[in-house]
Amino acid sequence: MIPRVLTVAGSDSGGGAGIQADLKTMLAHGVHGMSVITAVTAQNSLGVQGAWELPVAAVRAQYRSVVDDIGVDAVKTGMLASAELVEAVAELISSTDAPAVVDPVGVSKHGDALLAASALESVRTKLLPAATVATPNLDEVAQLTGVHVESEDDLRRAAAAVLEYGPRWVLIKGGHLSGDAVDLLTDGSAEHWLRAPRHDNRHTHGTGCTLASAIASGLAKGLTVPEAVAAAKEYVTGAIAAGFALGGGIGPVDHGWRFRG
Repeated sequence: MIPRVLTVAGSDSGGGAGIQADLKTMLAHGVHGMSVITAVTAQNSLGVQGAWELPVAAVRAQYRSVVDDIGVDAVKTGMLASAELVEAVAELISSTDAPAVVDPVGVSKHGDALLAASALESVRTKLLPAATVATPNLDEVAQLTGVHVESEDDLRRAAAAVLEYGPRWVLIKGGHLSGDAVDLLTDGSAEHWLRAPRHDNRHTHGTGCTLASAIASGLAKGLTVPEAVAAAKEYVTGAIAAGFALGGGIGPVDHGWRFRG
C-alpha cells in the first residue's frame, strides 16, 4: 500500500505554502497526500490579504472522514489559527496511532500573523505534547518560549525550552541565522546537527510547510525520525536552490525540482 499522509493546515491560494505545498511535497515523496483544511487565506507573493478559519466541527468532520475510512501513516499540522482549533486538532492527533509532525506556524514568510496570540498557551500545553517531532523556526521558538537565538550556541538552549512542553523530538530550524543553514534535531539526549549551504535565493515561500511535510512523508515510509529529518533537509535544500519568481514578491520553493532533470 502507498503510505498515507494527512496534512491539517490552512490553504494558500497562491500555491506556495500551506495545504498546497504539503500535497506537492507528498507527491514528490511518493506518498498519498490527504488534507484537512483549517483556514482559507487570500494570499499571493506579496503577503496575506485575508484569512478565515473554518469551524471546529468542519475540521473535526474532515479529519474523522479521512482517518476512519482511509487510515493514515503520519500526520502533519500547520496553520491552526485559533485556540479552539489548536485544542481540537491536538485531541484528534493524540487519539490517532500515527506519528505527528507539528509545525507551530505563527507568522507567514511576509510577517503576517497566522496564529492568534490567545492560542499560544494551547500550542504549548495541548499541541506540542502530542508531537512526535516539532519543527519551530527561530521566530516561533521566541514566541513560544521567550528564548531568542542569536547564534548556533543558542540552538541547544532553544531545543531544551521546546522539549519542556513535551514533544518527543524537536527540530530547531536555524535558517534565519547567518552563515550555513544549520538545524538541530534532538530528543534531549541524542543530537543531530544538519548543515547545508545557504543559497542566495529570496524565493523561499513555503519552506517550513515543505520541510514538515517531507519529514511526515519519511516517517510514513518507515524511516526513523533522524533519517526522515535528514532526508527532508536534503529535499528542502534542493527546493530552495530551485525556488523561482512568481508574482511581484517572494516566490515559492520548487517542490518538483527533482523531476526537472
